[in-house]
Amino acid sequence: MPTASPLDALDPRLPSPLVPVEDERLARAGVRLALKRDDLIHPRIPGNKWRKLTPNLEAARAAGYGTLLTFGGAYSNHLRATAAAGRLLGLATIGVVRGEELAGRPLNPSLAQAAADGMRLHFVDRASYRRKTEPAFVDELRARFGDFLALPEGGSNALAATGCLELGRELRGHADVVAVACGTGGTLAGLAAGLGPDARAIGFPVLKGGGFLADEVTRLQHEAFGGPRGAWTLDTRFHGGGYARTTPRLTAFAEEFAARHGLLPEPVYVAKMLYGVFTLAAEGAFAPGTRIAAVVTG
Repeated sequence: MPTASPLDALDPRLPSPLVPVEDERLARAGVRLALKRDDLIHPRIPGNKWRKLTPNLEAARAAGYGTLLTFGGAYSNHLRATAAAGRLLGLATIGVVRGEELAGRPLNPSLAQAAADGMRLHFVDRASYRRKTEPAFVDELRARFGDFLALPEGGSNALAATGCLELGRELRGHADVVAVACGTGGTLAGLAAGLGPDARAIGFPVLKGGGFLADEVTRLQHEAFGGPRGAWTLDTRFHGGGYARTTPRLTAFAEEFAARHGLLPEPVYVAKMLYGVFTLAAEGAFAPGTRIAAVVTG
């Protein structure tokens, strides 16, 4: 049984549903697909954000912090989810946003929702943002904002990886291959660790040049579990041109998937992952009879 957390009082839907998908394109390849609907865990803190935030919120509460500070780009799901969690639990939140040129402009829907949930947005130039892991930069932020618990970009740290362990455990016996989109590697690190010995995970980086995430996943597993855990690989071909970018082919795939299955895949992460799964199936990458679970992270 997973350990109780401060978010349990918010009635998360756990385990998240596993919904079969019937699609003749996959049937021709002899494989079966189910969607792991982590996006349905909570209406305000969906998917991997719930799983990664929960242990960090426990740590903040145990250490007596009243404020969370974290980092993200202008369209960061993590910033929005952190703001929602803070509002629901009575914690102040600060979001350090990449892109000083955005300051003073109308907020996009993602940042507008974070601000509506009480997050204080602090825009920095890209050179400063690259210093986000430097202790001296974090000290500068503390001098400006006071004390806080700092969460990394995307919320991916060792605690987050342990929070995603349960995702893998929920899929034991239900999938031979689990597919997940990757932004920072924390979800893949925990997911792979939680899977049984006969299953493997495939991570689909949504950033161009996402091969660096292999080192991040390895580092997170060492920090969280003391060493490598589970079988996992990365397929870096499906980034669609980079973070928050897409292609006409990817857009057409997402629209067709929605028409067939009644779910429009979220474009930054989920659509790229699903496109990767269908492409691999067409390439014959999966043995006939393979059960694939695709994680809908948000």
